[in-house]
Amino acid sequence: MRLVRFARPDESIGWGLQVQYGIQDLTLADPTLPLSTVELISKWKTYLPRIQSLAKKLGTSEQPLRILCPLDTPRKILCIGLNYRDHAIETKAPIPDEPIVFCKMPTAMIGPDSPIVLPPVSHEVDFEAELVLVIGHTMKSVTEADATAGIFGYSVGHDVSARDWQKGKPGKQWFLGKSFDTFAPLGPSIVTADEVPDTSCLRIQCRINGETMQDSTTRELIFHPAQLVAYISQVMTLDPGDVIYTGTPPGVGMARTPPRFLRDGDVVEIEIESVGVLSNPVVQG
Repeated sequence: MRLVRFARPDESIGWGLQVQYGIQDLTLADPTLPLSTVELISKWKTYLPRIQSLAKKLGTSEQPLRILCPLDTPRKILCIGLNYRDHAIETKAPIPDEPIVFCKMPTAMIGPDSPIVLPPVSHEVDFEAELVLVIGHTMKSVTEADATAGIFGYSVGHDVSARDWQKGKPGKQWFLGKSFDTFAPLGPSIVTADEVPDTSCLRIQCRINGETMQDSTTRELIFHPAQLVAYISQVMTLDPGDVIYTGTPPGVGMARTPPRFLRDGDVVEIEIESVGVLSNPVVQG
């Protein structure tokens, strides 16, 4: 299933399923369903029979729907650095022995077609295409096998990064350089894990104004999804609706000659095989 969240023409919010010919508006058909997608994910097994029943008999919405970020109240946005071998080589960094983990603030998260705003205090805003894991169960100190069962699904993410903050500020401000408002685009849907049973060789691309900037596969991942979940869960409890951005392949702007950072008027598309295409315009703040 492909779970999408949207605004109707009257600005009321709902969620439903993306199907071949459109979107099924499940919350309009059954107002007793929770409006929060995070709550839905936390009780997915409870609601799944009702969702399956509705999906069999519902047509697609005839209203024009504006697609929103699929998560309404994200709690944790965790990210992994240098998790593609080809990207580590590109940046002349050693292959990590353990995952490099950092985070973004929830205020950074936006949905498809929402603008990435270039902050006036940064002049080196970079792009990073990423496969995103969405957590489905509460997990603490789990094994890799349990971690796999705890992944609800996958989405397309963009780890926007202010490199002059991340690398140029005293102490290297990774957290701040990654957490500017609008720096965590996500969507357009969450694809349930059963729809993507094998994430070991998915093509992942980033295009700017139609020009391909990143093009690799998840075969290059150093730490696969279950390893990441199990590793992080040693430290903190992972909750339904938490997300993990799993790292980016080579081709980022800072590694280019000359560097290519995001500019006012750009349109960035992130595409991941079997998961979807996330598109966002770029505007100057």
